[in-house]
Amino acid sequence: MGEKYAVRNLRLCTKDCLCLYVCPTGATDTENSIIDPEKCIGCGACAEACPSSAISMVPKELPPQQPKEEKVVEALRGLVQSKANAENIASQLPDVLSVAVEKSSRLMAEDLCREAGFMLPQSSNTRSFLESIKTYPGIPVDAVESLLKNIQFNEGRKQYERD
Repeated sequence: MGEKYAVRNLRLCTKDCLCLYVCPTGATDTENSIIDPEKCIGCGACAEACPSSAISMVPKELPPQQPKEEKVVEALRGLVQSKANAENIASQLPDVLSVAVEKSSRLMAEDLCREAGFMLPQSSNTRSFLESIKTYPGIPVDAVESLLKNIQFNEGRKQYERD
């Protein structure tokens, strides 16, 4: 296993702050509640101490995208579309159950997107997507350029270079 660093999910954090007491470098003690990756040594003490499981250890180097046959990718995309349709239908229903169905469909669609090779920042699919949206109206091109320059894409191990 490679090196890791701690990341806090602010939605799960219950502000018990045990991480502040166990972190040997003070990486968890920040004004914005985001763990400082420069100070984090990856010991995992904060993740073990957190009673709300809001802290996870994330690898510094992400694994390469798993290769998939085109027929598998197409099947996954079909499933994503069916989940998107289910989410749309559920969003139009008036009761509480519809909210749960809508959210469930969205989560499944996100998982399927990841499996199809999207939403993984280090994948070549992400690089292709970012390059394709630069010309879309309203897209902040400088932000897209920054992402392309700074993401460490695994496939080919090339970083985006400006023309």
